[in-house]
Amino acid sequence: MDLSDEMLMEIYYVKTSKIRNKIMKTLKREVKIPSKISDDTKIGRNHVSKALGELKDHGLVECINPEMRKGKLYRLTEKGKIVSRYLS
Repeated sequence: MDLSDEMLMEIYYVKTSKIRNKIMKTLKREVKIPSKISDDTKIGRNHVSKALGELKDHGLVECINPEMRKGKLYRLTEKGKIVSRYLS
């Protein structure tokens, strides 16, 4: 599959951060709350929250219950699923 320049830039964006890379990989398997992402990746919760916001801004992850104050669930978007295939 030929990737667009935009997709190549998104893959590069994720690969240039160990934190973003780990979060994308853990979300590839299942929908998770930030504390579970933090536990699974051994990344501090504040870093997870910041990275999730950045990934959301790039259209790579989405919160499926944004109205909740606690227990927000995150998953990869379709774009995020494509990007995650190219992560090592």
